[in-house]
Amino acid sequence: MKQCNLPLSNDDRKHLRAGETVLLSGTITTARDAAHSRLYEMLKNNQPLPIDLTTCTIYYAGPSPTPENSVIGSVGPTTAGRMDDYMPILLKMGLKVTIGKGKRSPEVKAAMKEHKAVYFTAVGGAGAYYAGCVKKVTLIAFEDLQSEAIRELEVVDFPVIVAFDTLGTDLYDR
Repeated sequence: MKQCNLPLSNDDRKHLRAGETVLLSGTITTARDAAHSRLYEMLKNNQPLPIDLTTCTIYYAGPSPTPENSVIGSVGPTTAGRMDDYMPILLKMGLKVTIGKGKRSPEVKAAMKEHKAVYFTAVGGAGAYYAGCVKKVTLIAFEDLQSEAIRELEVVDFPVIVAFDTLGTDLYDR
């Protein structure tokens, strides 16, 4: 199993291959449907974004309420395809790494290949396990969206599988 520190460099990304299991450590940024819609509108209106797309790793997740004496509630992946309408512009603006579950559209796969982006898949139903990898949570933007607000998660040994690599190999098409 490969270990990678975030943010991933161009060199890190180019050496990842579809099907590899990777342990990520560093900062990941949660953003789901509602947050993506707002980011998209901000880009359309030439407004500054609350996150740096060139260095962030977006995790399609919205944590459940935090239990007492815990850092975060269950934080499992949501279906990546729900963000596909927003991906081409986010990739064009510098996004290089995403985490979710499930397939991506042909248009998104073409854009990821063009921009040398990587898509990791996380295991659905493992949100409680993933919560144990989170060491710190910081609210970044859109607090009114509650669980769909953008948060930074400091993670250690967060397990994912490379689902789409920079060569355009798709784990789901094997």
